[in-house]
Amino acid sequence: MDLKELTAFQTILQEGTFSRAAEKLNYAQSTITNQIQRLERELGVQLFKRGWDVELTSAGRIFAAEVDGLIQHWSSVTELARALQHDEIGQLRIGVIESLANNIISHSVRKFQQHKPRIACQVITGNTGFLAKSLLQDDLDFAICGEPSDPADLYFEPMGQENTILITDHNHPLSHRSRVPIQEILQYPITAGGSSCLYHLPFTKTLSRYKNSPPLLNTVNQISAISYFIQETLAVGVVLESTPLIPGVQRVDVELQLPPMPIGLLQSRRHNYHAQSSTRLLQQIMKEKFAKR
Repeated sequence: MDLKELTAFQTILQEGTFSRAAEKLNYAQSTITNQIQRLERELGVQLFKRGWDVELTSAGRIFAAEVDGLIQHWSSVTELARALQHDEIGQLRIGVIESLANNIISHSVRKFQQHKPRIACQVITGNTGFLAKSLLQDDLDFAICGEPSDPADLYFEPMGQENTILITDHNHPLSHRSRVPIQEILQYPITAGGSSCLYHLPFTKTLSRYKNSPPLLNTVNQISAISYFIQETLAVGVVLESTPLIPGVQRVDVELQLPPMPIGLLQSRRHNYHAQSSTRLLQQIMKEKFAKR
């Protein structure tokens, strides 16, 4: 049984005669007749009563009730097979907040390419605001980041949480203290992420609750670079907990009351990737990696 035989049977039903079905399909009538005969042999039943009129047998009526669904299923499977074949070669564009790029994302991409060695991965780092904008412009297939301030036209699926921490040079007066009050932190310059950073708004709101403000507030959009800016200084850095720290810089045990921020999968609502696609495979690998954090 093949799609041409099913289509011939369906067209005969629609047109009412073998000849009109042949004309519609641009076949010779003998071709239509041969296709129906092959179909009957393969099914082991007679579909049409022999004669000039198109009259179905009882078996033919049962088959007629199912033929539309059979053709639709055949077409769906064919389209899926073609999509999977196409999905073996190509490129995925993945956005990620930079604090996750060196561990979770790099590990996930390596594992993904064991399954899909001919799919190239283009990884773009940036803050959540930048990645959300890139998704809306169709510059990315999906991103792993925080929840955007404006989620219109975007779908966010939480996968984990990210905490904000404070860091200093290892020779800083606060570096070996435990449970440092936030008021003491405010006596030193602070270097934090820029206005589009994941933690910027909750951190600035926290600072506004205290009468004193830091003598200097520097901002660096690239969070991973903050360690270099505070090295061998008295400044206190504000980074995400997953941010790799350089030698000589360490975390400070400070009483910082900031709620954890959700991290997850962000993608455009305009795109719906099928379950067997390379995109969904990479997303699933990343979800499993997050679950093991």
